[in-house]
Amino acid sequence: MFQTFSWKRTALASALSIAALSVALTSQAFAAGKTITAVMHSDLRVIDPGFTTAYITRDHGYMVYDTLLATDSNFKIQPQMADWKVSDDKLTYTFTLRDGLKWHDGTPVTAEDCVASLKRWGKNDNMGQKLMDFTASIEPIDAKSFALKLKEPYGLVLDSIGKPSSYVPFMMPKRLAETPPGQQIKEQIGSGPFKFVQSEFQPGVKAVYEKNTDYVPRKEPASWTAGGKVVKVDRVEWITMADAQTAVNALQSGDIDFMEAPPFDLLPVLSASKDLKIETLNKFGFQTLGRMNFLYPPFDNVKVRRAAFLAINQKDVLDALVGNPDYYKICGAFFVCGTPLATEEGSETLVKGNGMAAAKKALAESGYDGTPIVIMAPGDVVTLKAQPVVAAQLLREAGFKVDLQATDWQTVVTRRASQKPPKEGGWNMFFTNWVAADVLNPIANFSIGGRGKNGGWFGWAEDAKIEALKDSYARSGSPDEQKKIAADIQREAFDQVIYVPLGQYLAPSAWRKSLTGVLDGPATPIFWNIDKSE
Repeated sequence: MFQTFSWKRTALASALSIAALSVALTSQAFAAGKTITAVMHSDLRVIDPGFTTAYITRDHGYMVYDTLLATDSNFKIQPQMADWKVSDDKLTYTFTLRDGLKWHDGTPVTAEDCVASLKRWGKNDNMGQKLMDFTASIEPIDAKSFALKLKEPYGLVLDSIGKPSSYVPFMMPKRLAETPPGQQIKEQIGSGPFKFVQSEFQPGVKAVYEKNTDYVPRKEPASWTAGGKVVKVDRVEWITMADAQTAVNALQSGDIDFMEAPPFDLLPVLSASKDLKIETLNKFGFQTLGRMNFLYPPFDNVKVRRAAFLAINQKDVLDALVGNPDYYKICGAFFVCGTPLATEEGSETLVKGNGMAAAKKALAESGYDGTPIVIMAPGDVVTLKAQPVVAAQLLREAGFKVDLQATDWQTVVTRRASQKPPKEGGWNMFFTNWVAADVLNPIANFSIGGRGKNGGWFGWAEDAKIEALKDSYARSGSPDEQKKIAADIQREAFDQVIYVPLGQYLAPSAWRKSLTGVLDGPATPIFWNIDKSE
């Protein structure tokens, strides 16, 4: 059904126009050597990885920047830019940079740079904020080493600094790291395996990366985000193709090499090709969710939030998002099903889909005055298109007035940071996805925070009880006690509707078999270790 004449003509025209533009812009660069062309899950617009949790920006960060520590495929924290020692009283962590680290402008990486980078990260990231709560000081010792001193022992120091996903504590020069958290950095100067080609960056068209020939990889084999980041190609180009069928056609014809998120309904077409490989790189999958804005009516009223929660169910969302049950799981756990902290408590209406009658009753009793719910609905990302449409339909059925505003994902990424009222360009609700690694526990999970405007995640939920429980979790060394605290946090999160977990899913990627060495992991795709045959 996808091979009609009109579709092929339209797809070919789109592919040719994009290819022609790309060639016109980079014909000189193509002569330099091997180039991987990839269609990512989203267009890249925000390029400061300390400014947004958007995964396309995280992926950009891994190209340009490096990390002090990293997580390997055994969930073990490994040295990356630095090694560490811990004092006998567990209060001082000393980090020492390895040799050969240089910024892309040729200057050496220093301890001062890393201290400034950690401090900026610690103001934005959930795990970073909690680490800073326990931190007395972070200070350079000399040019290559610095000390992190704690107020009291804290068991998640290394896990926080070595976390694989948003916000990743990427290292950058001190002058960039001193940019206030609410502002984007002005330059893309990292020490990572690729250099960002600013002159060729065209949001909505493409982003280009060149091999950093001065980068000195670690000796260990690559494993998730740890080990040797050996770059085996000369360039990587992220090409924007908003139409998924066009991208599939380009992958089949060899015009592109890699497609991060092909539509689920087109996977059988891709699987039939002898030239393509289909594989789920993130074996732990994603949690999809809805987030309300706590600052403005009507969701500043917990009774209205509860009515909205009762109206929404996971199966309707997952059927529209994924369709194939082989790739999704109905799951009422905030901290991912199949993990030690998983519990279904409080999730009955979500997982059984039996809450609509209760939603109508709760809304009628909530004092809701008909204020329209502004929902941002990005249409350019396969894994984010269905959720707002399905939720809008369910909320209308419950009695809400809904203003579903069509947009693109990068606009959502920018707009969700605005604390303006909905009538002035703000919002009431948006939907997003977290990789499982980002929601496995209460400290990692951004959406569980209750800090409000004081460092809280978009939506700015304020909940002192959750913050106190998270402190208890962070201090606990007992798995049984942590499990109990996590269950208490889930109860409070459902009661206050901190966010609405909408189930889990897997997202296969597709690439031509001319690519080898594609790595799996919780923060994929990553482009070191990949080679390309002619």
